[in-house]
Amino acid sequence: MKLSQLRTPCVLVDTARVERNLKRLQSSVSNRGLRLRPHAKTHKSIDLARRQIAGGAIGICCAKLGEAEIFAAAGIEDIRLPYPLNPANAERVVALLDQTRLSFIVDHMAVAQGWSGAMERARRTVDILVKVDVGFHRCGIDPDRPDAADFITKIAKLPGLRFRGLLAHAGHGYGATSEAQIRGIAEAEAGTMAALADAVRAKGIEVAEISVGATPTVRYSVDQEGLTELRPGNYIYFDRTQVSLGAAAWDDCALTVLARVVTKPAPDRIIVDSGSKTLTNDLARGFAPAPGYGAVLGAITGVQAPDDSLVVERLSEEHANVRVTSGTHALEPGDLVRIVPNHSCVVSNLVDSAWLVDGEDVIERLEISARGRIT
Repeated sequence: MKLSQLRTPCVLVDTARVERNLKRLQSSVSNRGLRLRPHAKTHKSIDLARRQIAGGAIGICCAKLGEAEIFAAAGIEDIRLPYPLNPANAERVVALLDQTRLSFIVDHMAVAQGWSGAMERARRTVDILVKVDVGFHRCGIDPDRPDAADFITKIAKLPGLRFRGLLAHAGHGYGATSEAQIRGIAEAEAGTMAALADAVRAKGIEVAEISVGATPTVRYSVDQEGLTELRPGNYIYFDRTQVSLGAAAWDDCALTVLARVVTKPAPDRIIVDSGSKTLTNDLARGFAPAPGYGAVLGAITGVQAPDDSLVVERLSEEHANVRVTSGTHALEPGDLVRIVPNHSCVVSNLVDSAWLVDGEDVIERLEISARGRIT
């Protein structure tokens, strides 16, 4: 089958780019003696998770228990949730412990105590890490609080919990405005984690793991001392935001949306059939302004940079309103376009399947097995 035979809109995954992205980072991580644990929320695919593990990853991360249940049932043997699970989910966690090696984070004493009680009642032990806020200010304990090491020590001694170490996510790297700032965020994250780990060790508690993860910072995190694990997710596909943040080139972007021009109401306005249900309403972030809801490539095959004369300026559910910013454009109803989304992770969650492609050739369907698993 050829691209031109596919129904639109649909999601395409370039197999050669995926393999190149996976091998490049795995090689870099392995050469530094670190462990790679990719975040599977980007692709939500059993097949791609297996490829990552076959290539050297020690396991995967999942965003929610629902995702973990899908991957555990498929035989993935080591799953980490860098997410603050509530003990209300104890029954599901206990069930997963029979299928996979499961670990998750805690950052609140009452929650940790709740998990301790739940595990004691179930006569089980679960691996946990303490989440540290390194600047994103979402989840995690403040590493500068005077009792930070004492807090971690108390959690490490709770029955039913096996303390593995510390975990962080430098999500504020997505707001960086320069290469130097991204490097500084990665360096500060590693320094904060190493200092806190030393303080905990000084109290007689082993800190076996120091886990960090974000695709924008991973290129600098790999060279930091004291880390044991990296957890990027978006690196398998990349997207417009990652290009804007210097983490990737256009030729690295493996996930695109294939759309068809459905009408051309005016010389400067083109409507294609990929609306918010396919491209998402996420805006791009980066070192320079990146307006619109995706980058329209100059052709549907080959290595192509975006067509800068086309801006996806507005999305409805089923329509993308593309503005022609200069001159006239040759696109007419029936023509196909390929769009690099601003955020590929969200796109994965919008479709049941994608198409693996090689140039103009469609290889096979890729099932998005954990799509919609939000609980």
